[in-house]
Amino acid sequence: MSKSFVGWPPFPKAAERSTRDPQLRATVHRATHTIRAKRDALVGERPDWEQLRDSAAAIKDNALHHLDSYLVQLEAAVAAAGGVVHWARDAAEACLVVTELVRRTGETRIVKAKSMLTEEIGLDDALRAAGIDARETDLAEIILQLGDDLPSHIVVPSMHLNRRQIRDIFTAEMGKHGRPAPAGLTDDPNELADAARLHLREKFLAAKVGVTGGNFLVAETGTVVMVESEGNGRMCLTLPETLISVVGIEKVVPTWRDLEVFLQLLARSSTGERMSPYVSTWTGVTDRDGPREFHLVLVDNGRTRALADPLGRQALRCIRCGACMNICPVYERTGGQTYGSVYPGPIGAILNPLLKGADDPQTASLPYASTLCGACNEVCPVRIDITGNLLELRNDIAEGPAAVKHRGERAALDAVEHMMYHPQLWAAAVKTAGIAGVIAPKKHLPPPLSGWTRSRLVPAVPKESFRTWWARTNGGRNGNGQVGNGQVNVQGNGHGGPR
Repeated sequence: MSKSFVGWPPFPKAAERSTRDPQLRATVHRATHTIRAKRDALVGERPDWEQLRDSAAAIKDNALHHLDSYLVQLEAAVAAAGGVVHWARDAAEACLVVTELVRRTGETRIVKAKSMLTEEIGLDDALRAAGIDARETDLAEIILQLGDDLPSHIVVPSMHLNRRQIRDIFTAEMGKHGRPAPAGLTDDPNELADAARLHLREKFLAAKVGVTGGNFLVAETGTVVMVESEGNGRMCLTLPETLISVVGIEKVVPTWRDLEVFLQLLARSSTGERMSPYVSTWTGVTDRDGPREFHLVLVDNGRTRALADPLGRQALRCIRCGACMNICPVYERTGGQTYGSVYPGPIGAILNPLLKGADDPQTASLPYASTLCGACNEVCPVRIDITGNLLELRNDIAEGPAAVKHRGERAALDAVEHMMYHPQLWAAAVKTAGIAGVIAPKKHLPPPLSGWTRSRLVPAVPKESFRTWWARTNGGRNGNGQVGNGQVNVQGNGHGGPR
């Protein structure tokens, strides 16, 4: 039974635990700073970097604006090349489609390339429930699968683990699922990589079904594009007889010329490389070369919900580079699992509420997991206004109809709103607050209000309100000597007074 983010605590509670783990903080700090330095050096080589970002944002916006047309074009091109397109509205439907496709082959053991979307929809668990053993082949994903762990980064899902922990996982778990780890395995990176390579070799050679994700979909030719650093993805898509690619509908780009822009941005932003070591593209099926069957499963799972949000649809530009995580001071100190989703960090704090809605405490807490320093905006290769989205989501949660607000909180806010619309009631409330502050001065409030004052002090309530002071000191008259109506009316006198 694998772990799941279901039931994960809200971000503040999860962060309270993770920030007390010095090993986690040291590992994440080292990894993010290493990738960040490599990225900065290679971005500095491109005098046209800002122009590339502008182009990428414009291409994505055009694709999203005409997504319906490009998806139809993509489907027709895939079919013309001998592939089959399946549409999935949500996670359950996507898992059902893939499960049935695998069952039809009669196979019970398959290989998978790294895909955050299949993590998002819980595909491995669905396949396991159907009696199908799906083995991950990406090095970081192997570590998580063998260790029954959860991802903490989009690009490097096992970023939170150090080499010693990885060695212990390989030694204890590899033999249960195939070839065991070599005797005397150390935590040397080359030895760990060799152990994974040997463990996977037999699985690649035996697998008749491969499952992949996709970084991009080229509408004009029906091509799926996958970028990676290890070559395992290419093994998954060339050796099996049946290939199933599970891709989000937002990954469409119109043309190959558009793809060129993103390939220049992605590797530099994600791993600090000029180009990804493996860029694989496949279009349908070809006789005597590669898989005999190709299925493309296009998944919505909340993406049209995000598309309907005028500001939030920017998040669908995301190319999953992870640059915002590597620069984020909050992510660096808490790690990725604290966010309770396969999409952590600043982009996850936007994507999760947009895709799922902010109707549970865990998801609703994510837009507040940010200092709003804006560093994520500066490194995003597709110019997503991350901080603007976070502020908008905070407003929706605080002011909108989100179900996460406590009934008592909603009632209190509605009462305050009613009083502020009626001056006499408001004046009475202010006067009462002043009296209460004198009788029972407290810096912390009792339950249930103690939840608000646990991290902040209640300001001292003055004995006399401003309105009372103004009436007493000015005799109820305004700045022009006229009897006022209870409102402050300060005007300039033409001689350097306030304006």
